[in-house]
Amino acid sequence: MTTTQPYEHSPHDWQSSEYVRDWVKNDVTKDEERRPILRRMLKKAGVAPETSINVLDLGGGYGIVTSVVLEEFPNARVTLQDYSAPMLEHARERLSAHAGAMHFVHSDLQDPAWVESVDGPYDLALSAIAIHTIGGRQHMEQVYHGVFGLLNAGGVLLNCDYDYTAPAEMQAKWLGQAGFENVEVEAVARDHLFVFSARKPASS
Repeated sequence: MTTTQPYEHSPHDWQSSEYVRDWVKNDVTKDEERRPILRRMLKKAGVAPETSINVLDLGGGYGIVTSVVLEEFPNARVTLQDYSAPMLEHARERLSAHAGAMHFVHSDLQDPAWVESVDGPYDLALSAIAIHTIGGRQHMEQVYHGVFGLLNAGGVLLNCDYDYTAPAEMQAKWLGQAGFENVEVEAVARDHLFVFSARKPASS
């Protein structure tokens, strides 16, 4: 699903193939630094590696988070959502060996209709270094509420992100207000980078 409402995403030109190509070329150089952090984050899901789970990767970009998910949970089925059509093309190429386990969605997290675009329900929702970029605190808060509605009872949200747009304690408060329990915030090695984890109540 592609949203057509003209939301503002400057300074990045995510719909430009050339811009995205150059951005990815630079960003992939950080992948090996990020993988241990992502593996540590995934352990918070409390899911056995062999479990068949439905996973949502929000703002999944060129697929670094999903690639680690499929390494750790080889029976996972993943929906990778992103605002950038060119970025999704990079993800399709990068994850082509897992095409049978993948579904790609082009939608905008600033638009509340993104929730319908990704269907669901999911056992696990993830994001990394994406939600803080979507254009303001009000959008971040509605994403957390949207994810809550997309998860199965007992489902988990994991988000590795910076607190530049909203302080970590504010994001933890939003998660609680959305209905999540067991909300935890863990500082990661780099300044301002945190792992947020939260679980939807089993009785929901």
